[in-house]
Amino acid sequence: MRNQNIKAGETMEAIRVLIADDEKEIRDLLKTYLERERYEVDVAVDGEDALRLFEKNHYHLIILDLMMPRIDGMEVCRRIRNHTNVPILMLTAKDLEGDKVLGLTMGADDYITKPFSINEVLARIKALLRRFLILGSEAGKNERALITFKGLTIDLKTYTVTAGGREVALTAKEFELLKFFVSHPGQVFTKTQLFRNVWGDQYIEDDNTVMVHIRKLRKKSRPIRRIRN
Repeated sequence: MRNQNIKAGETMEAIRVLIADDEKEIRDLLKTYLERERYEVDVAVDGEDALRLFEKNHYHLIILDLMMPRIDGMEVCRRIRNHTNVPILMLTAKDLEGDKVLGLTMGADDYITKPFSINEVLARIKALLRRFLILGSEAGKNERALITFKGLTIDLKTYTVTAGGREVALTAKEFELLKFFVSHPGQVFTKTQLFRNVWGDQYIEDDNTVMVHIRKLRKKSRPIRRIRN
């Protein structure tokens, strides 16, 4: 699979989204509404089809169903995350805490449970794209291009992090979380404060979502220590 890491300046091209779900009704519903928003949309009927399209095309956001035939959404997410930091929204028919946590652990940036409100899905998609593309681009214009923090070099223009000359693979949400921490050195934040500043007010607060991302970020970069429960 080729590297599909999205750079902050790529907002001029049409936004392209991949929808992978084995339910035709879900695929058609999402495709219809996303095309109304003027996104270019491809659809996959199973995990194998999703990986084939991912290898062939360049996407700005991927929507994955958890339960798909041939290759499930968790495995697809894991494989895609090995090659790109593109935002991934996980769809799941299971309202189980373990499935949500596992999806985030595999590299998903957000999840939503079926049956869902199409307006909520659109809001989350726009939030992921805005934070990843638009706000990332503005950061490159208005802030320092590089931030160094405890052995890490954080590039706000390319959305990349390096340590010892090697790139640290972060998802879009992990990058936003790290950026928030290094922008407020020495400060202590509650999980609620982190959620509202990084995920946004339109999200329902979820302690597990915050803590899963923090644990992953600690494991990858090791700089964040002062988190108050």
